[in-house]
Amino acid sequence: MEIKVNYLDNLRLEAKFDDFTVISDQPIRYKGDGSAPGPFDYFLASSAMCAAYFVKVYCNARDIPTENIRLSQNNIVDPENRYKQIFKIQVELPEDLSAKDREGILRSIERCTVKKVVQTGPEFQIETVENLDEDAQALLMAEPEEGASTWIEGKDLPLEQTIANMTAIFERLGMKVEIASWRNIVPHVWSLHIRDAYSNMCFTNGKGATKESALCSALGEFIERLSCNFFYNDQFFGEEIANSQFVHYPDEEWFQPGPNDELPEGILDDHCRAIYDPDGELGGSNLIDTNSGKVDRGIVSLPYVRQSDGATVYFPSNLIENLFLSNGMSAGNTLAEAQVQCLSEIFERAVKRQIIEEEITLPDVPLEVLKKYPDILEGVEALEAQGFPILVKDASLGGQFPVMCVTLMNPKTGGVFASFGAHPSFEVALERSLTELMQGRSFEGLNDFLPPTFNSLAVSEPNNFVEHFIDSSGLVSWRFFSSRADVEFVEWDFSGTNEEEAAGLFGILEELGLEAYQAVHEDLGAPVCRILVPGYSEVYPVEDLVWDNTNKALLFREDILHLHELSDEQLSDLLERLEETQIDDHEDIITLIGIEFDENTVWGQLTILELKLLINLALGQHEDALDRVQMFLQFNDNTVERGLFYQAVNAVLEIAVDDELELDDYLYNFKRMFGEATMEAVVGSVNGSVRFHGLTPTNMQLEGLEKHHRLIESYKKLHAARAANA
Repeated sequence: MEIKVNYLDNLRLEAKFDDFTVISDQPIRYKGDGSAPGPFDYFLASSAMCAAYFVKVYCNARDIPTENIRLSQNNIVDPENRYKQIFKIQVELPEDLSAKDREGILRSIERCTVKKVVQTGPEFQIETVENLDEDAQALLMAEPEEGASTWIEGKDLPLEQTIANMTAIFERLGMKVEIASWRNIVPHVWSLHIRDAYSNMCFTNGKGATKESALCSALGEFIERLSCNFFYNDQFFGEEIANSQFVHYPDEEWFQPGPNDELPEGILDDHCRAIYDPDGELGGSNLIDTNSGKVDRGIVSLPYVRQSDGATVYFPSNLIENLFLSNGMSAGNTLAEAQVQCLSEIFERAVKRQIIEEEITLPDVPLEVLKKYPDILEGVEALEAQGFPILVKDASLGGQFPVMCVTLMNPKTGGVFASFGAHPSFEVALERSLTELMQGRSFEGLNDFLPPTFNSLAVSEPNNFVEHFIDSSGLVSWRFFSSRADVEFVEWDFSGTNEEEAAGLFGILEELGLEAYQAVHEDLGAPVCRILVPGYSEVYPVEDLVWDNTNKALLFREDILHLHELSDEQLSDLLERLEETQIDDHEDIITLIGIEFDENTVWGQLTILELKLLINLALGQHEDALDRVQMFLQFNDNTVERGLFYQAVNAVLEIAVDDELELDDYLYNFKRMFGEATMEAVVGSVNGSVRFHGLTPTNMQLEGLEKHHRLIESYKKLHAARAANA
């Protein structure tokens, strides 16, 4: 994690990281102002809070209340050497707590990350640089031993060279990529989380049988998502980029809808139009991109090459971002390597969807076959030893597809998690299924999955597949666990050179009567391909293009960002549009308008429901506001402070709509309950003198929205690189 420090007045310092700012000072005796804790005080607090966190995680997993658990830490300083200290952590536990849980809580504290780092002894490297912002040395622990050369199946270069090449790409772009966390709790199963140190909304996860292969996985995913603009999928790029010569790529084309909003000639082909506009409902206005929002420029579309004949077909960027998410994109050392990875993932997701929705029972992989892969078997046995029954399944549907499945059952919660992996090699597909299962997860994290069901409608519901695609947290049918398989086990093998494997995977699509379209991006220095298979590789339903398109942001973005400047008439119009579009009241404003607000602010927590409520208050619509504030309080998952504010609003509104009640009769005790400052804001919100309490003013230039500016600055690095290469 990159922490930037700024000097404030006197000895005060400001540390900025992620979306947080921490102020430190020194005591008056050390010539400070005593206005904040000192740096070492924060360090001491961090170890105590880290210990308390692990206690909380342990208790939450076992439904143990923490109200009567107390923890304290004292640092005992050696009088002969003040740098030699004992950190004494004491825990007060309820008398009725079992001996097993007492021991478990103490063991959980041993896992404290701060404690382990201190005990291991961090290495400090101190250096000067020309410019902190321009120093793009990647923060990756990836320096290979001299002469090291590790090859794994499916890769056209050694892991060490692959890591070096990808790291160099970030350096050229001026991006600092850092490792945020590692996990290796099962033998031969590694995973990690990496992110842009400056803009942590740009992040990926990697997995592999070794730490080097997991790092390669994460770096490759990061580059593929940069190249395909996935990190910025639904986000507003800002007016500067929206008005630039190109918005996404130099080879993009813009098309104007017809006079009656018809789809323009030049986008999609007949095959795609039959899939995406079967009833003639899709209009040109549905395909305006969210990122620029430039309705006057038309439909920005990107060139893809049709696999069957090499013809170029233009796909609206709006269509791609609305339907495909990250499905069908990959980076590689060579284009063929990227294609194999890309097509493997497409088959993995499509076959997974078919198996889950059709409730297919898969055959078990025989133990004698598993024994051929001892590292994988060791990982499976380690999970079994932790109390998680594991099912290893052949998901090839009779040898038709290169897909495997590893499913975990959790007897503690009754939940299950079906993990799929794909690759032309049986072993690699199986390994990916296992590493995907544990990617970024602790054993406690395996408590979050849903139990199976015999409800076929719930399993086949489209949103269930979306949940499986995002984090595999969707429902699985009990029929999946039958001992009677619907298909025979096949010890399949589609492997060959990467070129042969890519050709074979494209051939499977052809046999299915499917058409593939490919875009290749090499402008960042690594071959990246994105492959679309219409009617097969979409994640969201095609109907979303008309009924739930992300470009609904264009109806609201400008007004919401200028909320404080709108007249009563404009506010009424905004409220009416919010009602007419029937957007879910619990959808957040971040998602609606594609702006990354700091989630620690009122903007960052704001939902459609709360926005409507605040507009009702601004317009003096007390009865509507009362209905909405009661709904807010019923379903509130906002901050405690915001919840108390609306409790007070509810009470004052009850008085405002009741002719027999007078606010002055209750104000004294309201102030005692909620505080003077809160009641001043509440009364002002109800009488109209305070508008949109808690929402700081901003505008289309995104003033004050540092988090979104960091995201745009990240994208500008890509934009500049593409402009230079063009």
